[in-house]
Amino acid sequence: MSKGLGNIMKQAQMMQQKMMNVQKELENKEVEASSGGGMVTVTVNGKQQVVSLKVEPTVVDPEDTEMLEDLIVAAVNEALKKSQEMAQEEMAKITGGLNIPGMF
Repeated sequence: MSKGLGNIMKQAQMMQQKMMNVQKELENKEVEASSGGGMVTVTVNGKQQVVSLKVEPTVVDPEDTEMLEDLIVAAVNEALKKSQEMAQEEMAKITGGLNIPGMF
């Protein structure tokens, strides 16, 4: 194996290890989003997992569960979007902005 190719392989292994470390760190980072003026709040970690969901009691109306469902969906989707953006930003620090398919 040529010296140049060996060096490239070593750099690739280092980058892979850094990416694994960032993925592990993302489990501990959280983002929050809300809908309905804060009536529904969702917290998601950097692995796109919902960590918590809070619903203000005043928004719970047995006659209008559809509104509550819509608020939950909106808050979850926004939190997931923020989490994905956070993960992409963290990975970009390692890859120098190079988009590696399948990472997130």
